[in-house]
Amino acid sequence: MNMKRFFAESARECLRKVKEELGSEAIVVSNKSMDGGVEMLAMSAAGLKALSGQASPGDATGSARAVPAVFPGLDEDYTVTLSSHARKEPAMPSWQAQAQVASQFGRPPLRPLPARSAAEEGVQSGAKVAAKPRGVLQDEPAKAPQVKVSQLMGEMRSIKSLLERQLSGFAWGEMSREAPVRALALAEMLDAGFSGQLTRNLCQEMPAELNIEEARKWLQGAINRRLRTLGDDNDIIERGGVFALVGPTGVGKTTTTAKLAARCVVRYGADKLALLTTDGYRIGAHEQLRIYGRILGVPVHVVRDGEDLRHTLADLKDKHMVLIDTVGMSQRDRMVAEQAAMLMRAGEVNRLLLLNATCRGDTLDDVVSAYAGEDLAGCILTKMDETASLAPAIDVAVRHGLLLSYVTNGQRVPEDLHLPNRNYLLHRAFKLPSENSPHRLQGDEAGLVASPRAAGVMASGAAIA
Repeated sequence: MNMKRFFAESARECLRKVKEELGSEAIVVSNKSMDGGVEMLAMSAAGLKALSGQASPGDATGSARAVPAVFPGLDEDYTVTLSSHARKEPAMPSWQAQAQVASQFGRPPLRPLPARSAAEEGVQSGAKVAAKPRGVLQDEPAKAPQVKVSQLMGEMRSIKSLLERQLSGFAWGEMSREAPVRALALAEMLDAGFSGQLTRNLCQEMPAELNIEEARKWLQGAINRRLRTLGDDNDIIERGGVFALVGPTGVGKTTTTAKLAARCVVRYGADKLALLTTDGYRIGAHEQLRIYGRILGVPVHVVRDGEDLRHTLADLKDKHMVLIDTVGMSQRDRMVAEQAAMLMRAGEVNRLLLLNATCRGDTLDDVVSAYAGEDLAGCILTKMDETASLAPAIDVAVRHGLLLSYVTNGQRVPEDLHLPNRNYLLHRAFKLPSENSPHRLQGDEAGLVASPRAAGVMASGAAIA
């Protein structure tokens, strides 16, 4: 056998034995620590050459690469190197040489390893290769200028905003000197809770020669002319038809449905009214409406989809009025559009949008935008008894051109349902917070609330688009 086994207490001693027996050109195939010392497998250069001649073209140079060739800490005399003959031979793949050696000891041959990538070869050879992480494009350096430009634009926008705020203060001061009544009226409307957009437009249209009392009356009249409401002669109970009450969760749809139902029963009788509910999600939601129905003597039908709704409405076509209590959902829920489509496909269904009077103006804007549509017959303001400022709700109704059908101010059925009283609504809308309220604007703060462009335009007397 060409392979020989050597054992000694230390690697130095073991290498000495290899050199003495096989010569300085001996090849160390493997080494491992064992109890009491170190074991090495080695062969002579002649044995390696003979072994290589028996295999396919190539030699065992790869096998020498696969085992340690230098032992740190040993003298140069005991450095194991390849023979000069082996260096001249073409290289045999390392897995073939390992298979040759393994066959000498009856071990199964090893499978060839998969080919390495260029980055792995560079790391194996000691070269520093920076591998790109997955998902990173090759043109990342080209994006660096774009990122810097984006950051620069953001900083410029911030500087512009700061400058505009400063300029708005200057414009507000100029308007306060040149048109003090207009500035005071604008501040009071913002204090009451009206939006900046509606406030600026109305104050710009207001005649400049008015005093503050005349200006307040003029602004209330302007709101009154733009506010659409139902009267006694054309309320929806008188007209009849199919009405679906829609709106966000908790706005009071079921209670308002019961209030309208009670009014209809008083006028036309229980046999001329039908109640429907599509709210099968909340626990006990339809049971609440059933309780109202039993009190009024009106049947309550539960519908689950559009087809069920069409069939039910077809069966109830002889009724003077049909009221539908719908599922409450957030205005940002995608199911709002699905609900509107279902009601439109059902036939002549008019939607009544319920708006919570306690909400901020921007929240009410979101609700109106989500529930808007040609089949929106009007809106109902709910929870008026809970709000401190009615201006945001009136502002939204005016800007979106909504028909204000009813208002509610409590839980009593049917007492707390009313047709809109315009004088009362305007009085509540223009009511200012108390002097010590933390929400009351002080000094020049109104100029900071109004947009800088609008303050500057109003100061110059130009029209606002």
